[in-house]
Amino acid sequence: MTSPSSGRGRRAIGLALIPLAGGALVGLSLPPIGVWPLGVVGVALLVSALYGRRLPVRVALGMLAGVGQFFISCAWALQFNTAGYIVLAIVEAVFYAVACALVPPGRGRFPVAVGALTLAEWARQTWPFGGLPLGGIALGQANGPLAPTARLGGSLLVAGVTVLAGTSLAALCTPVLTQWAHRRRASPEGASSRSASHQAHRRRAATEGAASRSAGRAAAAAALGGVVGIVVVVGLVVVARVFPPSSTSASNAHGSTIRVAVVQGGGRRGLSQLQVPASVVFQAALKETAHVPAGTSLIVWPEDVVALSRALAGSADEAILASVARRHHATLVAGVTEPVGTTRFRNEIVAFAPSGRLVAEFEKVHRVPFGEYVPWRGFFSHFASLEDVPRDAIPGRGTGMIATPAGRFALLVSYEVFFADRGRSGVRAGGEVVLVPTNTSSYSNDQAPAQEIAASRLQALEEGRYVLQAAPTGYSAVIDPAGDVLARTALSRPAVLVASVPLLQGSDLFLKAGNLPVLLAGVLALCGGWGAALSRRERRRRHRRRWPSR
Repeated sequence: MTSPSSGRGRRAIGLALIPLAGGALVGLSLPPIGVWPLGVVGVALLVSALYGRRLPVRVALGMLAGVGQFFISCAWALQFNTAGYIVLAIVEAVFYAVACALVPPGRGRFPVAVGALTLAEWARQTWPFGGLPLGGIALGQANGPLAPTARLGGSLLVAGVTVLAGTSLAALCTPVLTQWAHRRRASPEGASSRSASHQAHRRRAATEGAASRSAGRAAAAAALGGVVGIVVVVGLVVVARVFPPSSTSASNAHGSTIRVAVVQGGGRRGLSQLQVPASVVFQAALKETAHVPAGTSLIVWPEDVVALSRALAGSADEAILASVARRHHATLVAGVTEPVGTTRFRNEIVAFAPSGRLVAEFEKVHRVPFGEYVPWRGFFSHFASLEDVPRDAIPGRGTGMIATPAGRFALLVSYEVFFADRGRSGVRAGGEVVLVPTNTSSYSNDQAPAQEIAASRLQALEEGRYVLQAAPTGYSAVIDPAGDVLARTALSRPAVLVASVPLLQGSDLFLKAGNLPVLLAGVLALCGGWGAALSRRERRRRHRRRWPSR
């Protein structure tokens, strides 16, 4: 005979597995696996599990969903520090726990879930340490039909539309789930019992019938809301696809199109900068640049491919970079790191004109926490070795746009590609092409590089520009404004990607308004859902006062 406690334990385990599996599906929707429908199904599982649950249970379910997602989507961190990987996944999961705490258990839960989870994604991209956007929902949709909505509201809208699609799916399944739950709650022996009085039996049947009718009406309303949600999702996708980008060709000394070359020197992956001599990376880039064809207007080198022990000005490396630009009669854009004292350094992107003159410099704004700097270094030094990050990068300033003889370019240095506001800043300042010099060589597998490509695809959609990504060991890529990857290198191998890239101007809705419309929509959905929930509670209280139980 099964005890009641063991039955409750099995039900609790079954309930916990639903959001955990949902979060895992969202994690698997991200590259390198990248099966985008899994993200929608994962959200649907989480939202379905919240129905009728008390606040502490909703918090736990949201936490489990976050753990399922980020333990998979942030597995790249495991190779650096196991404890850091666990802390990162748990911190990210807390945002979902808070979002699920805000979801009411009954009426109004669907719009609140859409608003709360979308706002949670925005909060992740903002705090702590300036935001930790890797592993987010939007990256799993970069190769799916929802991605074009980035033109309307950036990656945040892509995340919101994914949440809306998943929540609508959960709402459409509500009638089936409600009927199943009602049948399970019904007592099979109650209807046939002869020990109860005829009057008690009729009263119980009437109560159960009223409850069933009420649940049926609520389920039908939820299904209707699900249909409306799907219509909104389809409408947003159609608008994003049917109306062409507002980009127009720019006038330039080279015409509206330039010939570009993205250089990847190649080399072994999974090694830190301290394990690879700077000269090896520099020479690999120089060797591969020799294959750049004549007539190229722009040569793009990766991030920190020139790692210096002194300032760039007046150095032998500066003379070499200038000679490369002169030899190819092209603008050369390259990543440079140079020390500032013994505890700090600059992570810069520099541009040399075809004449060999240095014409532009930009310092990376969004630094990688615990990768390029250690926040609260004194505090964290008590818990882990910080030998791999001996110096802190100095945060840069500015829009990210640089003007060169080849054109005006919006720069997103490595980690910055995950932040929609950085691309928007550079393009609004006049960027005609987006450049992403990056360095993912320290990652031994392809998870982080693949997520970076997904982020670049979303940036191309958001900004309505071509994106050129250059990495020492890959992935390097050429991406068009529709988010399609026109060319991509293999990992570790040396390569030069050559393409003719239009210089574009103009702006779409996201460039004009940023995240504000999506944030407002999220707040309205959250408030509207809670308004419906509270109004239902008030009606119930009035009904109980008018018809007290006997």
